[in-house]
Amino acid sequence: MNKLIKKPYLIFWLSIPIICLLGFFTKADSFGFNVHHTYFVIATNHLIMLISLLFGIIGLGYWIMEKANRKLSKWLNLIHITLTFGGILIVLILTQCYRTEIMEYDFNNNLTLSITLILITVIFGQLIFPINIIRGLTKKLPNP
Repeated sequence: MNKLIKKPYLIFWLSIPIICLLGFFTKADSFGFNVHHTYFVIATNHLIMLISLLFGIIGLGYWIMEKANRKLSKWLNLIHITLTFGGILIVLILTQCYRTEIMEYDFNNNLTLSITLILITVIFGQLIFPINIIRGLTKKLPNP
């Protein structure tokens, strides 16, 4: 665990093939969501490519900071990794809880609200990455 906090690029880069495999074996060709009477449909392949690209860029940012000998905050690394992967894992688990046989709209509405709030938290949690990078760039280097 300590190695993942010190080298967070490893977990981001290693998750890219896993995400691609999960996307390849997914039965759904697309998924849609509704925002204020507008229905957005996104192809699963495009979402997989977007997430893989973002994880690659995040991993590259962490790797460049390590090669430049800039120290990042371990706490911010831990929070960023936990929000990113923990939030995605919770959303994947919650999406399996939808009830389709019994029409319980209240349950599904509350579940949709929970998933939406978690996704918003994950998205805003990505702001920790540039904050950590800026903090690492502005922090004074230790004298050799």
